[in-house]
Amino acid sequence: MSESLAARQVPPQRPMFATVTEVRRLAPRMVRITLTGDGVGDFEYAGPDHLVRIFLPVSNDLRLPTGSDWWAELQAMPADRRPVVRNYTVRRIDHARRRIDIDFALHGDSGPASAWAGTAAPGDRIGILSDGARYRPGDADWQLLIGDETAVPAISSMLEEARTPVHAFLEVQDEQDVLELAGRVNWLYRSDTHGAHGARTVEALRSLSFPPGTPYVWVAGESALATSVRRYLVNERGIDKERIYFCGYWREAPSAVRATARTEREPALA
Repeated sequence: MSESLAARQVPPQRPMFATVTEVRRLAPRMVRITLTGDGVGDFEYAGPDHLVRIFLPVSNDLRLPTGSDWWAELQAMPADRRPVVRNYTVRRIDHARRRIDIDFALHGDSGPASAWAGTAAPGDRIGILSDGARYRPGDADWQLLIGDETAVPAISSMLEEARTPVHAFLEVQDEQDVLELAGRVNWLYRSDTHGAHGARTVEALRSLSFPPGTPYVWVAGESALATSVRRYLVNERGIDKERIYFCGYWREAPSAVRATARTEREPALA
C-alpha cells in the first residue's frame, strides 16, 4: 500500500486500567460501554478505526503488564491470573474528560469479551491499550466502506468524518442490528442467504455503479466477507489492490463446531 495510505501507528503505549461508568444498549445485539481512567487523557488516538486492546480479568485481582514489552510480560503470567486480550475499535474518545466509548457486538457467552460486555456494570474494571489506525482515504475521490457487525463502530466513525462521497454496506444478521448512523448505509441481511458471510455484499456490489475518480476501499469483518469482497473488487471491478484496506476481524468455525466459533478480534500477536 502506498505511503499516503499506510497505517497510522502510535508511539509505544503501556496497558492502563479503565473503569466502566456507563452501559447503554444500542440494539438487541450491540452495547456501548463507557470507560474512564487516569491514563485515558494520554491514550493515543489516530483515526476512526483505531484499535484498542482490552484486557479482561479472569479473577477478582486484575493484573496488567507494566513494561513496554507487554506481550512477553503477559505470557509470563500464571495462566490462572493472565488477563484475556481481545481487540476492539474505539468508537469515541474524550481526552479532556478521560472517557472512551467501545461498542461491543454481542453473541452470547461464546466469547470472553461478549460474555463480559453482556453483564458489564458501572464500577467494573478492565485494562486497555492503544494500538493504531488503518483508515487512510488519502486523496481518494470517493470511498467504499464495507463490513459486518464487528465493523459497525469503525464505519460509524468514518461516516462522521468523511469528506468525500461514501457508499457504505453493512452485512448483519437481520433488522435487529440496524442503527441510525451519520450517513446513508445499505443494510444487508445474512438471514436472506442462510447466513453465508459476504454473499449478500458481493451481490449488492454487482449492482452498484461506481462513481468516476479514484476510490478508497475499507473492508473488515468475518474473514470470508473481507477476502471475497476484495477478490471481487480486484478481479471483476478492476480496483487497484493498493487502494483497498481489508482485514479479517474474525473467522467463523466450520458448521460442525460453529457452537464454539470465535467472533471476537484476537490480538495479532496471539
